[in-house]
This record gives sequence, structure tokens and C-alpha cells, in this order.
Amino acid sequence: MFTDKLRSKIDEILDEYTEINAKLKEESRNVEHLFDKKEWVETIPLTVKNIDENTQKVKIEFDILEHFRWNLSDEDFHAKWEAIGYPHKIEQLIVETEERFIAEQDKFLKNQLQDEIMLQEKIDMLVGNVANIALQTNINMVHEIAIDIRRIWKMMKECQETGIMLNERQKLLGLPVVPFESLTKLMKDFEPYQTLWITASDWLKWHEIWMENPLITIDGSNIDNYVNEMYKAMSRSIKIFKEFPKVAAVAEYIRDQIEGFKPYVGMIEALRNPGMKPRHFDELSIVTGIQMALTPTLTFKELILLGIMQYEETVMTVADEAEKEYSIEGILDKMISAWDTITMDVIPYKNTGTYIMKIADETLMLLDDHILNAQQISFSPFKAVFEDRFEEWDQKLKLSQEVILLWIEVQKHWMYLEPIFSSEDISRQLPVETRKFNTMDRTWRRIMKTAHECPYIMKICPDKTLLESLKECISLLEVVQKGLADYLETKRMVFPRFFFLSDDELLEIVAQTKNVQAVQPHLKKCFENMRELRFEEDLAITRMYSAEYEEVVLRPPIYPEGNVENWLGLVEEAMRNTLREIIGEALQIVEETSRKEWVYMWPGQVVLCGGQTYWTAHVEDAIKRNVLRTFYGVMLSQLDDLRELIRSPHTEIQRLMLEAVIIIEVHARDVLYKLIQENVTNVNDFEWISQLRYYWVDSELKVRAVNAEFSYGYEYLGNNGRLVITPLTDRCYLTLTGALHLKFGGAPAGPAGTGKTETTKDLAKAFAIQCVVFNCSDQLDFLSMGKFFKGLASAGAWACFDEFNRIDIEVLSVIAQQIMTIQKAQQIRAEVFTFEGVEITLKPSCAIFITMNPGYAGRTELPDNLKALFRPVAMMVPNYALIAEISLFSYGFSDAKTLAGKITTTFKLSSEQLSTQDHYDFGMRAVKTVIAVAGNLKRELKDVEEQQICLRALRDVNVPKFLSDDLKLFNGIVSDLFPQLTELPVDYGILEAEIRKTILEKGLESVDEFVKKIIQLYETTLVRHGLMLVGPTGSGKTKGNLKQFRAGRWCRSNNDCIRK
Repeated sequence: MFTDKLRSKIDEILDEYTEINAKLKEESRNVEHLFDKKEWVETIPLTVKNIDENTQKVKIEFDILEHFRWNLSDEDFHAKWEAIGYPHKIEQLIVETEERFIAEQDKFLKNQLQDEIMLQEKIDMLVGNVANIALQTNINMVHEIAIDIRRIWKMMKECQETGIMLNERQKLLGLPVVPFESLTKLMKDFEPYQTLWITASDWLKWHEIWMENPLITIDGSNIDNYVNEMYKAMSRSIKIFKEFPKVAAVAEYIRDQIEGFKPYVGMIEALRNPGMKPRHFDELSIVTGIQMALTPTLTFKELILLGIMQYEETVMTVADEAEKEYSIEGILDKMISAWDTITMDVIPYKNTGTYIMKIADETLMLLDDHILNAQQISFSPFKAVFEDRFEEWDQKLKLSQEVILLWIEVQKHWMYLEPIFSSEDISRQLPVETRKFNTMDRTWRRIMKTAHECPYIMKICPDKTLLESLKECISLLEVVQKGLADYLETKRMVFPRFFFLSDDELLEIVAQTKNVQAVQPHLKKCFENMRELRFEEDLAITRMYSAEYEEVVLRPPIYPEGNVENWLGLVEEAMRNTLREIIGEALQIVEETSRKEWVYMWPGQVVLCGGQTYWTAHVEDAIKRNVLRTFYGVMLSQLDDLRELIRSPHTEIQRLMLEAVIIIEVHARDVLYKLIQENVTNVNDFEWISQLRYYWVDSELKVRAVNAEFSYGYEYLGNNGRLVITPLTDRCYLTLTGALHLKFGGAPAGPAGTGKTETTKDLAKAFAIQCVVFNCSDQLDFLSMGKFFKGLASAGAWACFDEFNRIDIEVLSVIAQQIMTIQKAQQIRAEVFTFEGVEITLKPSCAIFITMNPGYAGRTELPDNLKALFRPVAMMVPNYALIAEISLFSYGFSDAKTLAGKITTTFKLSSEQLSTQDHYDFGMRAVKTVIAVAGNLKRELKDVEEQQICLRALRDVNVPKFLSDDLKLFNGIVSDLFPQLTELPVDYGILEAEIRKTILEKGLESVDEFVKKIIQLYETTLVRHGLMLVGPTGSGKTKGNLKQFRAGRWCRSNNDCIRK
């Protein structure tokens, strides 16, 4: 209840007051306690004030109860008012306590004076004791004198501590501090006597122990230190007491005794060396003729009398050997004991019913270290005594290492193959390999069961039987893997696009032959832009979908019967046939149907190639009839129609299609304008035939460039956009098509950001051929490249090897031979050829392109035999302004030319005026990002003027990455290029509110600049696939990223508008 909660709060307050009350009434035990309490009393008013504030808060809650006429119990009522009145009670008690402090201080002052007098009397007594000790010179009473000295020294230390305490109290009581200097002087004078007599007493005791006690009980490790320390003490005493001859004589007597004993020190240490075993004493007994077995009664004095000192060198030699043997034996024992508790982790593996083992890296390092230590010991001449034991341990270590390495290798293969051969489909298709795997699996399960029962490494691993079992397992696994690889190769030979999948991905498909849907996640790797297929209830495949979810009905539908490689081949045929038929239908009605209607009737790819075929036919007709200017007017009219369409409401797929169509049509317009300027009058003029031209011949689409003709590939491309075609692109196309005609490869080379890869990919789109982009590295070998080439040749696809010159020179030489084999087969128009010993089919459309960044670190110069297989293309910095203009035009911007100039000028001035930073980029990629953002904003903000949209896009993309100093310069550049234009504020609505809420929930401060950076991070994620947060330590990089992620996820889950 509420009243119970209030009562507990009041009880806590009363407990605090009660504690203060009790401590105030407590009497002081001594001066220190008194002054501690005085300091504490000074803090009470502040403490009481804090408690009273809590009391007032509770009183307000009581007042609420009283307002509602709640009847408090008598106890609660009294407790409430007791707490309210307690501060006054504490004030009165403080006054009483301060009065008591005065009386207590007077009492302690009197006690202080008495203590000082008593201490002085003790010091005077000690002076007499010291004087008496100074007169002692009888060496025979050394032990009694030492006892007196220890007693006197103890009293001096007690007096010294008392004196320090009294001096401290003098400071507290305000008395003059009077150090007890007489005591300090007395202790200084007494110290030499203490050193002399205590050292003398200790020496005589130790001497008796070392000489008279049984040798077996003596610790020889510290004798040398003791003897040296006592000798030094006696030497100092002789110097100090040189004016007191009788006292000095005592020191000289002891020093002489120590000096006489010193020759025995080494002998005792040697005999009591920990490495001295009975065998060593037996050896000494034989050599010296002295019975030296360590019996409980044998003393060192007896050995001296027997003449042991005559054999000092012999004893020392034996002891030295014993010490080295002992050291080696200690290392061996330590190694053996270290492995007593070391185990491997044996844990259940998924639902297999067996286990896998894990051995920590530290354990493997320890094993390596111990093998190295054992190797070093093996070179020691002192290992002979326990050589058998050492050899056994060394063999254990080496055998364990061999077993562990093989075990790990077997486990790795088993973990890879186990889920594969658990599949019924694989077991049915590979019966021989399955039997061998099952044989190995039984052995593996037996080994792991044993390991689970006894996981101690040094108990299970040093086993030759286990080693043989693991060797048998690894040989079986190698056979199984070879059979599996051959099996996958047969699948790839039937459906060559499987070459573009990894073994794991292909196995995932093959292992689920009954589940035809298993191919869906891998279609995008097998086809250029096929995201998924539609399976009807009877499993008929009726439609294909692009990554943009464009839908195309297959003609005819395919039934997935038989093996997956067979029906996927039928899907490929159906894809080509479907596109061929749709293109034919589109071209039949393109003349009668208005362009506005026609572009919405067909898939995007058909609209593009159909439009280019229509354009080619009309241009050639216009050339023949000399009416190019008339057709130019028709083209401008069609472009205006397309721009009108892009601005009107449409679906996402229609927008993507229109943008690509506009880009291609703008290039077609520019080509037509150039033909008019060049006054072309013949269809064979170079200005015309150098363009990519599309012809519909005998129900087949052909692509021509100069004297080369290529079949259209009918690869489904979806709606993934087209590249802006610049004069540089045209020149590149011309060179690459010429190379393809002569069955060579193409090699665009140039700095980063010049469009080498994108141009190659776009040419593949123009031909409707699958283009696989492969990023090269120095880790590539000729085997993996050979597998890739098999897929290209059999599938008729293109490959673009990015940064080809990063591959090692040795591998490049082999690759040259592989490429030459393919190109020679193409030149003789072979349908089948032998590649690396395997006969494979050859589709004439296959081609290989390489891109290179010359002059970069880590790049290789291509061998001459490889250079000869490619036609080089020098790629330069493209025309940013032209690309920006056409891109903006395709997004529906009216004033595209002016805006493109402002965007490119902004980047040009920024690269010249801003500081140089590793993360700044003012190249083509940055321009494309700004254009993409501008296009997004154009669709969102239909009523905002175009200049405002471009300004917003420039700022959204660039501001987040600039340093504060560069931001000022950038603002100046933008204000010059967009004069008298004020940026409209952006309302981030629910996103900003959720960011601030998330920041506060995590206990951080909601600083405006931090929130602004998080929003900028969010904006960047919308237009970049990956990004990097740059800044000094503690600037909020990690926290900012987390807050953006959590806030954005919350907004998406609640379907709120993030930005208005």
C-alpha cells in the first residue's frame, strides 16, 4: 500500500537521524578520536539539510493523503512529526556535544603532559642500560648479552613509537612540538653494540648447526649469504670500536672464526646441492675412499676429520654435474606434469549423434614449445642418466603432434562431407562414395566416442593405432572428395552456368533434387538478372522475375522433371525463346502504336532493343531517302513524350525502364544529329556503320558494328539501367566489337573511375549476354581460373576480370595458354574442343575481357603471349558534365544541362580548393551519387524547383564527409554556383525524435551536433552500399552508428515517415 511505502521512507530517515544522534552522544576515546569527531560535527548541518529535503518530499505525499482525508495510524503520525522535528533536536544536541568536547580536550591535555613525563623517565632508564652494555667485553657471555640487547632494542622501538604519537597529539592540541632527540641519539649510539653482539651470537649458533648437526638436515642454499653478511658486520664493528680495544677484540675474534670457516662454505653447498642423489654420494665414496652416504648421524665435522677437504675439486665436479642433471630432470618433470590436466574439448556436433574436438591454440603452442625443449635436451651430455625416460617422452610428444594435426584435418573434411552424404539424394546418386564415407564415418564415431570418454591429450593422442586409423580415414575421404568433385563436374558439363557457383552452392541444390525451389537463391548467379521463378501448384514454371520484380511470362511453361541441370537448361531455352517471341511481337506493332503506349506494353529489355531496332531501320531509311532532318524532328518529339511520361505517375519498374530508354534515346538523338552535321548520304558511311545497329532478320535479332555481326543473346536483363553513352564509350565499343569479331579479348586500361568495368558490362547488356565480373587477386591459381574458363566457353557468357594484372606472373603465363586454347577453338568455329584434357562444348558468343589499373602498387606487367590475345583500350576520365546532363534528363529534369554544369563545377572547385584527405572523393562515383540523390528527391519533392533539389543533393552527399574548415570553403563554392538560393530546411520528424529518445535511453547527452551527424549517417546509407566512419577517438563513431541503426529500425517497424 501507499502508506506502507511512505512509512518505510520515514523509517529510513529516522534511522539516519538516530545514527547521527548516537554518534553525537558517544564519548571520545582519545585525542585523535576527539578531533575526528570535531571534523565530523562540522559536516552534520549539510547532512541534516539533505535528509530534511527528503523529509519534505515525503511530507508532501502525506499531505496528499490528508487532502483525501485518509486516517493515518498513530504510529505513522508520530513517526512523521518526529522526522519533521528531528533537525531542531540535532541542533540542540550539537551545542551540548561541543560543550562536552571542551571538557574532554582539557582532560586529554592533562593526560598528554603525564605521558610525556613517563616517556622521559623510560628514556633515562634506557640510558643506564646502554651504558651497562657498553662495558660488556666477555665473549663467553655472548648469548646472554644478545638477549639483553634484544630486550633493550624492543623497549627503544616502543618508546620511539610512543614519542611519534605524542608529537602528533602535540600538533592536535596546539602545543609546541618537542621531538625526543635524546632517544634518537641513544638508538644511534646503541646500534653498533646491537650489531656486534647479535651477529656474534648468531654466528656461534649457526657455526654449531653447520658443524655439529647431521648434514642431511642442513639447507646449503643460503650459507654463503649468511657468512658474507656476518663477515661484513664484524668488519664494520672492528672499525667502529677501534677506540675500544676490548670490544674490538670480540669483533676480531668472531671475524677470524668466520674467515676460518669460509673454505668450508663451498663444500657444504656442494654436498647439499638438491641435485645430489645417492648415486653421486656412492661415486664420491668410491673416488675418495670416505664413506659419504648421508646417514642421519653423519656431520660435516666428521667429514673434515676424515679428510674430505683434500677432495674438494672432485666433490665440486660431481656436484656441478648433479646440478645440471637435476635441472634437466626438473624440465622433464615439469613438462610431464603440465600435460596431466590438459584436455581437448569434445562437444556434441549438431544432430549427428557424435562429437567434434577442439584444441586451444595455446595448447598447440605449448606442444610445439615442449617438442623444441626436448630437442634441445637431446643435445645435452647430462641426459644419459634418464635417457630411456626422456626418449619415451620425446616420442610421445612427436606422436601426439602428428596425431593432432591429422585429426584436425580429418575432422575438417568430415564436417564438410557429413551433411552432404546425409542427403538421400546424394546417397542415391553416389552409392560407391557413400559406402566409403560410411566406412570412414564408423571409424570416426568410434574415435570420437573414445575421446569423449577420455579427453586427456597425453592419454589418447600418443597412440600408433589411432594414427593408423586417422591415416585410413584421410585416404578414404580423399577418394570420396575426388568422386564428389567428378560428380559435380558432370552436373556442370550438362548445365555450364553451374561453373559460376561454388561447390557448396551447387551441393545445396543437388542435395535437394526433390525440392525444386532450392534453386531460387542461386538463380542470380546463374543468370544475368533472374531473381526467381514462379512455380505453380503443379510445379510448372510459368514466370520469371528480375531483381526489380519485373514479371515475364515464359513461353512455353517448363515442368521441372528429371535432374536439376536438365530442367534448368530448359529454363534457359525458354528464357531465350520468350524474349525472341516478345521482341518479334513488339516490332510488329511498333509502327502503328504511339510511343507513349508502346513503351508500357513490353518488358524493359524488349523496349530498349525494340526501340533501337526501330531507330536503326528508320535512320537507314532516312539516309536512303535523304530525310534525316525530318526523322530528327520525330525523335525530338518522341523524347519529349518520354520526358512527359517520366514526370507523370508510374510504377517503380516503369520508372527504371523509362530512365534507361531515355538514356539510349538521347544517345540515338546525338548520333542522328552528328549524321546530319556530317551530311551522311550512304548507309555504308563510316559515321553510321561505326554505331551499334540492331536488325530483325529472319525472326532473329542481329547486332552490327562496322563489318561485324553478332547474334543477340536473349539473356534476360530485367530493368537494371543502362550506362550513359559518351564519345569515349563509343570508341571503346568500337574497339571491343572489332576484337570480338576477330575472336580476341578486350583489355580496357586506365585509372580508377574511368568506366572500364561498367563499359564492358553495358556492352554485354547491349548484346543481351551474361557478363560475370570477377575481382582478381594474387591468391588466384590456374586451377580455379581453368574451372571458370570452362564455364564461360560452355555457357557462351562473357567474363570481365577486374584488375587482372594483380595476378602473379607465374599464374598469368598458364592463363595465357588457357585463353589461347579457347580463342583458337573460336577461330576455327569448333563446336567441341579439348580444354585441359576434357572435351567441352563451345558457344561462339563467349568472350574474355580484362581491366587494368596501370602503375599501381602490386600490379604485374602482362607477359607478351598474354598481351597478344587482347585488344587494348585506353580509358580516360569521362565527360562528367555530359553524363550528369543525360542522367538528370532521364530523371525528368528540364534544365539538365545547366544543373549538370553546376554539379560538375562544384566537384572540380572542391578538388582544387579543399584540403587533401584520404576519404575525400570528387570523381565519377561521387558525381553519380549526387545525381542518384537528385533523382530520388525529384520523385519525392515534385513541387520544389530543380535548383533547390540539386543544392540539397550536393549538400546531403558531401557535407557529412567534410572537415569543419573545408565545410566553410564548400559552402562558399555552393553559394557562388547557386546565388540567392536559400536551402529549404528538412523536417526529419519521427526519425529525429526517436534518435534523441534512443540517445537518452543509453545515458548519453542529446547534443544537437551529435544528432545532426547521426541523421547525416542515415542519409548516406540511403545512397551508399558501404561506408566508413572517420574521426578521432571518442568522437562518437560507434555510438552514432548504433543509434542510427536502432532509431531507423524502430521507425521502419512502425511504418512511420522518416523524412518529410
